[in-house]
Amino acid sequence: MSLPETIRNLISDEDFATDHIGMSEASVFIYKNKILKVQENNEEAANEYHMLQYLQKKLPVPFLYAYEIADNKSYLLMSKCRGQMACSHEYLKEPLILCRLLADALKRLWSVEISDCPSDQRLSNKLLQAENNIKKGYVDLDHVDPDTFGKNGFRDPDELLQWLYDNKPEEELVLSHGDFCLPNIFGIHSEVTGYIDLGKTGIADKWCDIALCCRSLSHNYSGKYSCHKAPVYAGYDELLLFHELGIKPNWEKIRYYILLDELF
Repeated sequence: MSLPETIRNLISDEDFATDHIGMSEASVFIYKNKILKVQENNEEAANEYHMLQYLQKKLPVPFLYAYEIADNKSYLLMSKCRGQMACSHEYLKEPLILCRLLADALKRLWSVEISDCPSDQRLSNKLLQAENNIKKGYVDLDHVDPDTFGKNGFRDPDELLQWLYDNKPEEELVLSHGDFCLPNIFGIHSEVTGYIDLGKTGIADKWCDIALCCRSLSHNYSGKYSCHKAPVYAGYDELLLFHELGIKPNWEKIRYYILLDELF
């Protein structure tokens, strides 16, 4: 693998493994104490770099060793997170502990001051991004929920986008992770030890993260997504997360943000 000199000097000749977890198109290489993420040089890659800078000492995000751009690719070298992914067997077999971890991870995001946040992910911007994704053919219809399009859903991505414009909810603005799914949160017991994949992180509605968290919990407990190759887990109650958050579920907003994410 050909690497920029700065990156190559920092990892030397260390052995590495390749990470295959998650839906990202990035290539992720795992070293002893470092992670190298290689992806197309685009706005999301740049945003991840800027948000990693911004969140140092604010949240438990990876330490940034180096960021380089070469041959239209970005190379992000960072520290490994302590602990385990929230989709690990140890967490999924203990839904109460898992939901406490996730609720704390959400609350910690929301506690970050956003007045100087460098990334604006509000709906006015997200819908424009979604429109651009449709125009450029980036919407992957093979990875959407079965009922989103077709007989029981929308005719096509354009019809969904129009519905999203017509049904924009009032936003409760916080620092949003933007892709709050279980593989992107690390913990040790109920302690949050890491947030990764920050390319969509920025100012947005708190219900964006709640919605994607709910979907990720549902998929992991049903066996749809499983980073540990296990089938189905019992004992999960979809209200557990809201009990730990101390709020009532807003199912309309949850549906809205899950549908919005189908265009990304």
